[in-house]
Order: sequence, then structure tokens, then C-alpha cells
Amino acid sequence: MRLPVADAYTLAEKVMTKLGCTPDEARIAAGHLMDSELRGLDYAGFARMISISERLEKQGRSTRPITVLRETPVSARLDGADKLGYIVAQRATEIAIEKAKAGGIAIVGASDTWYTGMLSYYAEMAAEHDLVTMIASNASPWVAPHGGTEGRFGTNPICFGFPSKGEPVIWDIGTSAIIHAQVVLARRLGQQLSPGMAFGPDGKPTNDPDAALQGAFAPWGGHRGSGLAMVVQMLGMLAGSPMIPGELREFGYLIVAIRPDILTDTDAFKAEISSYAEAVRSTRPVEGGEPVRMPFDRSRADRAAAIERGYIEMPDTVHAGIQAILNAA
Repeated sequence: MRLPVADAYTLAEKVMTKLGCTPDEARIAAGHLMDSELRGLDYAGFARMISISERLEKQGRSTRPITVLRETPVSARLDGADKLGYIVAQRATEIAIEKAKAGGIAIVGASDTWYTGMLSYYAEMAAEHDLVTMIASNASPWVAPHGGTEGRFGTNPICFGFPSKGEPVIWDIGTSAIIHAQVVLARRLGQQLSPGMAFGPDGKPTNDPDAALQGAFAPWGGHRGSGLAMVVQMLGMLAGSPMIPGELREFGYLIVAIRPDILTDTDAFKAEISSYAEAVRSTRPVEGGEPVRMPFDRSRADRAAAIERGYIEMPDTVHAGIQAILNAA
């Protein structure tokens, strides 16, 4: 199924409104989901809306408001009220931006949320205000620690963002060998996982998405990635999540935002970041290899290409699921 970009935005807002979002919440969620689609991360775009619908059907929709539990001039802790993470994390990021611009540095945590999405989305928001960021979000225990076969932490993304004279430099990674949304999408499409990505409930390696969702995913990067995932899990605890969140609930989101001029001249810093990025890109590639990229270069290029192309594509199975949501009583 091929959809013009403008129509896809409208469709995303309609779906999120159907799922109980206010017009403003639907706009926020649709913006995040569409950015995933434009960047080629289809598992985190329209396919994710089907997962959101299934989660709400299973666990219900919260009517509680997002509230501030603690606050200082440079910090805040939010109760996410079991709201969708795109909405909670954006609120937390906006507060962090406001506080960092005023006080030079800010740390904001949010708990009791789920599906916080691409952390790079929030790093881009902050970079527009010349802020350096570190962002982390823990999740349900879908991933086994290195050497284990049972889940003890989430897919646990971590992200760093740096403003520059040109495009911001953003590094955003998940700390698992495969992302939960990728496994869910593979199951919807009847596809198998690549070897070495997951374990079944019996602890044996599996390529079957169903077995992987009942078992655990492997960590990214062996013991190094496993250790980084544990750090993210604990940063989520700092944001207020429990030690091990429940299934698609109780996630923690933490953002630290820094105004460069509390340590150095902002314009000089941004110029150095730009120069460093170009120095990396100018590295001689390995023989027969592609040009060296900075983190986020691919995402930025794919997004620009999709906007220029003017449409997105989605599997018919996903489109049928979206229509089922809209047609539901």
C-alpha cells in the first residue's frame, strides 16, 4: 500500500484519535510515528499503532493526567499516568529544554509510561535549542543479559545529541540484538528472525518470533552491550520506574539537557562539532567500502528522500490492521 506523505499524516492522526487521544496528543503521536516511517523504520511507524491498539485493548486507557511529582529549578519528576510514551516523553523533553535554557542544565525523569519511541526524536528537539542531551529509557524485561537466556532488562535505548553549525550529531541505539517492534512486525508478516537474535522459552536459540516473544532477545554487543543495557535499566529506575517494569507498562524515561555555554562558548562548540563531523566523514573508507558516515546521517538522508519522493509504503497486512482500528465500533 502506497500513501502520499500528507495523507499518511492525516491517517495517523485519525488512528490515534480513534484510540482515545485528544487532538493535541494525536498530533504529537502522529508526528513521532510518521518520523519513524519517513526514516525507514517501518516497525516503529504504522505497525506500532496496531500494537498500541492491542495494548490498550488488553490493559485499558488511562484517564489520569500527567503530573509533576517533584520539581526544582533544574529538575522535575513526572508521573506519566500510564499514558503513551510519545506524549509523556515529549512533555518531559519540553520541560528539560525550558529548564536547561534558563538554568544551564536540567534533568527530568518520567515514570509509568510505555512506548517512548525513538529517543533521537527528542534529541533533535533539544538540539534545535542548542542543547546537548543524554537520554535513556528502560522497558519490559524482553532481553537476556550476556550469557543468559531469560529477560532481565528491556531493549533499553540510549541516545546522545549535540548541536552543531549544521545538522546536529545524534547517536541513538537500542541495546538489544533486535528491537521488540521488529519481532512483533515479523510475527505479523509471517517472517522468521535472523539467527542469533533470540531465545525461546526453553532457553534454546530460536528464529521464531512467537517463541522469541515468549522467551528473550539477545543483547547487542555481547558483554559490553549487556552492561550498557543494565545502566539504562538503572537510569530508568532513577526516573521512577520499578526495578523490572511490567509488560508494556511502568517504563522510565530520563533526559539530561546541557547548555554548552556553562562550560564553553556555544558558537565555538557548535563549530567544533561541525568540524569534527566533517573530519570523520572524510576518513578514507576501507577498500570497496562506502563513504564513512556520522551517526544519524542515514536517518536524515532517508527522511529527506522520503519527503522528496512524496509517499510512504506499508505492507498490506499493516494497512488492513489500521483499517480494522478505524472501522471498529
